[in-house]
Amino acid sequence: MKRPPSLPRSTPLFALMAVLSLLSTTTAAFAAPPAPTDVVAKDLPADGGGSALVTWKIPADVDGLEGFQVWRTESVSESSSRGANERAAALESLRSTAYENEYRRLVDVEGLAPEDAAIEARAVARAAVVGNQGDVTPAETGPNGRFWVLVDTVSADTDRFVVGQLSVSDEYQFIVYTVVKNADGSVEKSAASPVTGMVLPVASFVDVKRLPLLVILVVLCGAVLFFIFWARSGRPMTIRKIAGLSAVDEAVGRATEMGRPILYVPGIQDMDDLQTVAGVTVLGRVAKTAAEYDAKIEVPVSRSLVMSAARETVHSSYLTAGRTDAYNPDLIYYVTDEQFGYTAYVSGLIVREKPAACFYMGCFYAESLILAETGNSVGAIQIAGTAMPSQLPFFVAACDYTLIGEEFFAASAYLSGQPDQLGSLKGQDIGKLIVAAVLVVGCLLATVAVATGNESLADAIAWFKGSVLSA
Repeated sequence: MKRPPSLPRSTPLFALMAVLSLLSTTTAAFAAPPAPTDVVAKDLPADGGGSALVTWKIPADVDGLEGFQVWRTESVSESSSRGANERAAALESLRSTAYENEYRRLVDVEGLAPEDAAIEARAVARAAVVGNQGDVTPAETGPNGRFWVLVDTVSADTDRFVVGQLSVSDEYQFIVYTVVKNADGSVEKSAASPVTGMVLPVASFVDVKRLPLLVILVVLCGAVLFFIFWARSGRPMTIRKIAGLSAVDEAVGRATEMGRPILYVPGIQDMDDLQTVAGVTVLGRVAKTAAEYDAKIEVPVSRSLVMSAARETVHSSYLTAGRTDAYNPDLIYYVTDEQFGYTAYVSGLIVREKPAACFYMGCFYAESLILAETGNSVGAIQIAGTAMPSQLPFFVAACDYTLIGEEFFAASAYLSGQPDQLGSLKGQDIGKLIVAAVLVVGCLLATVAVATGNESLADAIAWFKGSVLSA
C-alpha cells in the first residue's frame, strides 16, 4: 500500500507552529521573576525606636537570583520636602518658558529694544507664576500610586531585614522586590510584593543595644560604692601624694613668717564652670590654714556670684578653725567682669602688696602668663591648678607647683580626707584602669585580626565597636 506523502516543511501550518514555539521559548526565558510572598513588617522589639523588622518568604526555583530590594513609604517630612522641591522646579520651568516666549514676541514681533523687552517679559513671567501657583502639584508615581524610598538591597539567602532611621512619629508600609540576573547579564526585578500593614516604630521600655552601657554603669558605680564603704569602715585608703597640695601648708607658713598676705585667684569664669567650683573648694582649705596661722588672705574675683560663694567658703573655714573674729569679708571682693581689666588690677595688686604666696586655681585664658610672671617677679611662692591644656605650659614654667587636669579636680578629696570623697576618687580610678585595659586589649586584638586575617576576631571587634562603643 502506498503511503501518503508527508506534509512539506514549508506549509503555513508548520511555520505557524514554529513561530508559536519560538515565542513561548523566548517568553519563558525572559519571564519576570516571582515576587516574594508572606511579606510582613512589624516594629522591632526591644529597641530605642526608629526601626522596623521586615520578613518575607523566598520564592522557590528562581534562576539567577541576585537578592531582594526592600522599599518603604515616605515619611510626612520627606513627602513635604519632595513636594516643595518639585513644585519649585515646576514653577521655575513655567517662569522661564513664559519669560522666553514673551521676550521673543516683544523683540521679534513688537520690535522693542532688548532692555525694555526684558523688563516687560520679567513682569509677564512673574504674573504667570503667581497665576498658576495653586495649580502646580507633583504627580504621584510608584507601586500602588504612592511614593517609595529604596532602603537597601540584600543577598539572595536573606529573608529578613531591619530598616532603621525611621521617624517614631510616622507610620510606614513596606514592599519587597525579587532581583535576578538573566543569561544575557541584564538585571531584572519582579513586580512589587503585596504591601505590608502600617508600622509605627515606637521605642521599647528596654533597649537591648544599651545593655553594654548598663554593664559599664553597674561596674563603675559598684567600684565607687565599694570603696566608699571600704573607707567608711576605717580601713586605710592610699592615694598618691600631690606635691602642689602638700605645699599649701608651706606656702601659708611662709606668708605668715614674712608678714605678707596670701593672694588667691579662683579663675575668671562664673560658678557654672566646674573649674571655678574646684577652685572655690581648694580655697576652703587654704583659708582654714590661713586662719590657723593668722595670715591675711585676699581674694579678688571677676564674677559677683563667685564673690558670694568665696565669702561663704572662707567664713566657713574660719568658723571651723575657731577664728571667726579674724574673718574680714572686705578682703573678698568683686573687681570687674572684663578679662584684661581684671588682669591689670590683680597684676597691680601683686606689685603693690608683694604677697608671699599666690594661688591660681580655676579657669584661665591669656591672663595666666601675665599673672604668673608678675607673681614670680616679686618672689612669691606660686601654686596653680587648671584643666585648660593651653594654659598649663605657662603655669608650669612660671609657678613652683602646678596641679594638672584631674589633680586639680581631685584636690577636694585629697584635702578633706573624707571617706565618701576618697572612696569616690578611688572608684573612678578603677573605672579608668578598666577603660585603659579595654583599649589596650582592643588595639592588640585589632592588630592581630588585621595581620592574620582572622574572621572571628574581626567579627568580635565589629560587634564591640557597634554595641559597646556606639552605646
